[in-house]
Amino acid sequence: MSIYTKKAIMDSFVKMLSQKSFDKITIKDIIEDCGLNRSTFYYYYEDIYALLEDVLQTELERITGKQVAYSSWQAGFLESAKFVLENKRAVYHIYNSIGREPLEKYLYQMTWDLMVGFVRQEAKGLEVSEEDINYIAAFYQFALSGFIFQWLQDGMKEDPNLAIQKLGDIFDGSIKNALLRCHGKQRN
Repeated sequence: MSIYTKKAIMDSFVKMLSQKSFDKITIKDIIEDCGLNRSTFYYYYEDIYALLEDVLQTELERITGKQVAYSSWQAGFLESAKFVLENKRAVYHIYNSIGREPLEKYLYQMTWDLMVGFVRQEAKGLEVSEEDINYIAAFYQFALSGFIFQWLQDGMKEDPNLAIQKLGDIFDGSIKNALLRCHGKQRN
């Protein structure tokens, strides 16, 4: 079996998600769409939940594999959230279904990877403990995750670029200031 077959299954699934709710998608729908048989699907996935987790994990690996230094957390977020922004309807269908937990894990991990990477980048040249870096990153991760979940809850109506710009105005300089306050402090 090839990686192309697995990608075809994943692509069909994401396409289906843009058309209907996660709860209404069947394995039969997916295999008919990509022209495969049921045994091929089960060769790769135990069930549709395993497929959902693999789609999200693959996207997370794409994001974290880039290891790009961003000029701002906003630029990093927009790149990291590309899958969500390009597949808004699909993400909305997942969010409003019983398959929500893998999406929540994906969003928490995506925001953590983004924020901890950006905080570490901002901490270069400063004597800041790993514990402080993690606390600062966690604070911004939860703020950003909470914002994303509220955006999902509200039906993703607000323009994400504008919303991220507004958050950027609020956060502007605060990550660096938090690091400077921790600079050189010894923790007991």
